[in-house]
Amino acid sequence: MKNICAVSGQEFEITDEDVQFYEKMEVPVPTLCPEERQRRRLAWRNERNLYRRKCDCCNKSIIAIFPSDAPFPVYCMDCWWLDSWSAKDYGRDFDFSRPFFEQYQELLHDMPQIAMVQSMNENSEYINYAGSNKNCYLMFNVNGDEDCLYGKDVFGCTNCVDNLSLYDSELCFECVQSTQCYSCKFVWHSQNCIDCAFLDHCIGCSNCFGCVNLRNKQYYFLNEKCSKEEYSQKLKALRMNETSGLEKLMKHFQGFLQKFPHRYMVGVQNEDCVGNYLQNCKNAIDCFNSTDLEDCRYVCDFIEGKDCMDVDSFGFDCELIYEGQAIGRGVKDTAFGYVIPRGGSAMRYCQFCHFSHDLFGCSGIRSTNFCILNKEYPKKEYFRLRNKIIEHMKKTGEWGEFFPIEISPFAYNETAAQEQFPLTKKDALSKGYKWKEKESSNYQTSNFKIPDDITKVPDTICNELLACKCCGKNYKIQKAELKFYKKMNLPVSHKCPDCRHADRMNLRNPRNLWGRKCDNCKQEFQTTFAPDRPEKVYCEKCYLDCTE
Repeated sequence: MKNICAVSGQEFEITDEDVQFYEKMEVPVPTLCPEERQRRRLAWRNERNLYRRKCDCCNKSIIAIFPSDAPFPVYCMDCWWLDSWSAKDYGRDFDFSRPFFEQYQELLHDMPQIAMVQSMNENSEYINYAGSNKNCYLMFNVNGDEDCLYGKDVFGCTNCVDNLSLYDSELCFECVQSTQCYSCKFVWHSQNCIDCAFLDHCIGCSNCFGCVNLRNKQYYFLNEKCSKEEYSQKLKALRMNETSGLEKLMKHFQGFLQKFPHRYMVGVQNEDCVGNYLQNCKNAIDCFNSTDLEDCRYVCDFIEGKDCMDVDSFGFDCELIYEGQAIGRGVKDTAFGYVIPRGGSAMRYCQFCHFSHDLFGCSGIRSTNFCILNKEYPKKEYFRLRNKIIEHMKKTGEWGEFFPIEISPFAYNETAAQEQFPLTKKDALSKGYKWKEKESSNYQTSNFKIPDDITKVPDTICNELLACKCCGKNYKIQKAELKFYKKMNLPVSHKCPDCRHADRMNLRNPRNLWGRKCDNCKQEFQTTFAPDRPEKVYCEKCYLDCTE
């Protein structure tokens, strides 16, 4: 079946398997294409923009994802979880003369919203979408990390700085999409590597520099075998302790990469999958950066999901999820959910509800069932009213649609949607989306000149207000950060954390798929390498045949 996206006007496919899933979830087929559906969900996710403000309950200074002029109360973590208030206190009757989304927005504006999306963290005030972390700073969508700074999608790591999609690793810097690495710098798409720098698609390597597509090698320099002494001498000449030296090495390595074939898809132990950055997945179609998926489609940044569609972020034992953002830990049979962190089922159009089932249009409900707009009903009355509301939403055109971007509490350029689907201010406003002006006028010029060589950087740099050489934004060097640089013999960056993050994001292919043929055997496949890109792209068999 073909359909036309109501926003972009592009044609998109709805398969027989998709229709079966929609019937199981009792929802209509979507009116938007997959890209626009994801844009809409991500426009409700503010990961990286943090604000200093006061808690509207205890009045203490806090860090929050909402600025001080938010149109609703914002509570710190401690106050939000107090038993002295209840989300049911804000329950209200449904008005059948008005649209559902209008009433839901009013509920959100009346009741307290939690300052940050986090749980069970220690000494980690400046992290978001985060759980079970200790001594971490400016980390986003992370879990189980300790002594880590400036990362996204970092899980189970220790003493790592400036990483993207890094797992079970230690002492790593500027690594992307890598697993079980130790003491590595600028290592991409690699696993089980030790004491390496500038690697791409390597496995089980140690003491290797500037290498591509190697397996279980030691003392290799630019893919050539060296003696231990030769390798040590070559490293000393590289000047990795200097900013200018690192910049030169990065440029050279990116050119060196073009000599090698690229794997059409980055993945491990997958069966019948289409997408990128997948591990231990089965029948995962159009999915990205996920692990342990089964029978899923259009799922990103997810772990342990079964029979899910159109979901972004989190996971762990989730099943039958449709159109969700940040859904996790045992949530089942849930559609149109926004931040449902744990323990729930049979929810529709809910956000931040816990250990509950059979909720419709609710926010902040805990351990309570059969609620609509935060008002509790007897079971029989709940289902009668729920079905009546669904029929009303069908007439208003709301049923089956995720929360509109226009009522998101965030400006478009504050959200993950801007990172994945960037818009100009003019385009965003023309679509009816909110836009937040950056406070660039408050940026201060730095009079401190960062030494090129880490050995010449004084400890007093932590007292200095620095200015990013790219965007002008001010930033500071943390004591733990400086200690890491000196231990790893790395220079202090002249860029702010946001610009460094953007550089790492640009190292990953876009989440788009194109039809392409293997540049060796001509087998057809779906890949994130656009047909007009210059890289040689190989199918799985041809790629494995050429690795060392």
